Amino acid sequence: MTSSADASYIALSGGVGGAKLALGLCDVLENPGRLTVVTNTGDDFEHLGLKVCPDLDTLTYTLAGLANLETGWGRAGESGAFMEALGALGGETWFFLGDKDLAIHVERTRRLRAGESLSTVTSDLCARLGIEARIVPMSDDPVPTVVETEDGPLAFQHYFVRERCRPKVLGFRHEGAEQARASSGFLDALAAPDLGAVIVCPSNPYISIDPILAVPGVRDALAACEAPVIAVSPIIGGEAVKGPTAKMMAERGIAPSALAIAEHYAGLIDGFVLDEADRAEAAGIAATGVAVEVTATMMTAREEKQALSRAVLAFANRRGAAR
Repeated sequence: MTSSADASYIALSGGVGGAKLALGLCDVLENPGRLTVVTNTGDDFEHLGLKVCPDLDTLTYTLAGLANLETGWGRAGESGAFMEALGALGGETWFFLGDKDLAIHVERTRRLRAGESLSTVTSDLCARLGIEARIVPMSDDPVPTVVETEDGPLAFQHYFVRERCRPKVLGFRHEGAEQARASSGFLDALAAPDLGAVIVCPSNPYISIDPILAVPGVRDALAACEAPVIAVSPIIGGEAVKGPTAKMMAERGIAPSALAIAEHYAGLIDGFVLDEADRAEAAGIAATGVAVEVTATMMTAREEKQALSRAVLAFANRRGAAR
């Protein structure tokens, strides 16, 4: 087995929760360049003529040390003069684009229209911002998430931002997934002979991780890789740390619990990490044949991100040795 110091790692991530763990992993790995963060692009959409990639940008700003720590998204020290001027002209202002944030959307859009792939643009922007880890989109093809609600189908950002998650959720669709191809950076990372583990970050399983898994070949590639697949629960004590995960589960008749998350990933994962608050659920998860690690999973301070990352990596290394 490859030693942890020499191994490469993959993290499957959405936005805020995934970015926190990715930052912790970068802090504790001897070489952050051996981490590939595969990012959900189901949230991506075109707005005001610009290609906006919320999860990619959250990860980029977080790992570059530019993130707004108060909101968890957007850039620190942001201003809103553009949005104010746009509103005065009668433009759409329901999705906030900060003055600094506009730069990445404008440059990305320009380069995509010139024929570059999303992977290439993302890699270059990350390099310019001094990010050592690799951030790669799940696919260079569009796979927009559609939320089925009682009010009808809604594009993800219309549900999440414009409607503030108010409509009752009935289900989800990942449009274009059948025709999409996983990005080469994702596939190359999965095929790496030194792969130590695939870590499913504590992101919303339905709108952050499922879009990644919906891309053809991804589930098969995860099943075929020799490294353990470890998921971290986004639920603590029946509540989501951030975002509408628990609300979505309850509205679909699923009890918000760590056990329900583990069951959602059944057949895909080798290990599951849950919080101390949910220790009572460990036996039920273990009964499904999945190894369990109980630790503190709340990531508020930088030190908590690092501590959880060390626990996840140690657990993954033990699972890898046991395979």
